[in-house]
Amino acid sequence: MPQLRGKRYRQDEKKRPDKPVPLEDAIKTLKTFSKTKFDQTVDLVAHLGIDSRQAEQAIRGSVSLPKGIGATKKVIAFCGDADAEAAKKAGAIEAGGDELIDKVQKGWMDFDVAIAHPSMMGKVGKLGRVLGPQGKMPSPKSGTVTPDIATAVREYAAGKVEFRNDKGGNLHAVVGKLSFSEADLKENVVAFMDHIRRLKPPTAKGQFIKKLALSGTMTPSVLVDTSTGSGLE
Repeated sequence: MPQLRGKRYRQDEKKRPDKPVPLEDAIKTLKTFSKTKFDQTVDLVAHLGIDSRQAEQAIRGSVSLPKGIGATKKVIAFCGDADAEAAKKAGAIEAGGDELIDKVQKGWMDFDVAIAHPSMMGKVGKLGRVLGPQGKMPSPKSGTVTPDIATAVREYAAGKVEFRNDKGGNLHAVVGKLSFSEADLKENVVAFMDHIRRLKPPTAKGQFIKKLALSGTMTPSVLVDTSTGSGLE
């Protein structure tokens, strides 16, 4: 059965443009949707012109947005004793080596992001079956395997955005909160999309950014015009 939408959602759908609009207009439209008791997250979805079956066309990484995303994350760090204290000062809720690995292996998952020093990956690798399905396994591509533990912890604790394409060639990312000003939301979206464009695989053919949409946690999505001069640059 098709999912039934609430009255508020259906009313908001009537305000939604029936075609892609410039970024500024898309953000203005989001701001007109019905208010909720909580500050809704603004989500971005981009459909990319990639072949997701080809490993060399995978789009994956992380980026710190200029205005943040209005949320903090619980970060842990797999590292030696020399880095553990600095990691905790930078915002890690837990930091260490064998004891932390054992704690996670036994089922402790009360964290959002795991950072690891490269020297620890030989031991952290055995957590793949535990962390992999939850998307929490440290990876060099996402910037969560790094010798600069303190900086990585600080950035991810402040809400650094991780992204990776799905099987359909889509990217999902948080770009802020509905309480952000229109200018701040625009700056974050432009910064994110600039970063994604720089990751275009050499083997990807044709149009790279095929579709782009913004939505709030409880709102309909609004399509954004991706053509030159639409305000996305």
